[in-house]
Amino acid sequence: MNLFNRFIYYLIGLSLGSLIVYFIWTGKDVSFDYGMDARTLKTIRTKTLHYSESAKLSMKRMKLDSTTIHSILSDGDVDFGKSNQHKKPCPEYAITGEYLEKELQLWIIRCDSIATIDTIMLEK
Repeated sequence: MNLFNRFIYYLIGLSLGSLIVYFIWTGKDVSFDYGMDARTLKTIRTKTLHYSESAKLSMKRMKLDSTTIHSILSDGDVDFGKSNQHKKPCPEYAITGEYLEKELQLWIIRCDSIATIDTIMLEK
């Protein structure tokens, strides 16, 4: 069997296998959170979310609601350079996200069972 025929058989097998995997995983609620950002955001989303008084005031001033915060926690980026993820007992994370063409930054303190949104700021 020459190289061209082997390549054709390989592509046929790869495409059939890809289709089978696609149809198996399409019906399931599966997320592949393997990156550092994705794991950190998923861990924060699974905790009970609390808001500090300054965060509540910022939300009122900027006219934000909890769905905006949850969308940033789903699609935002964790800035590990600004974060203090090794702080004991509760690490602090700086999360940036976009809302209505504005760049927002959330400071979140993640403890064992709760995550507290400490500060909400507009990035300039």
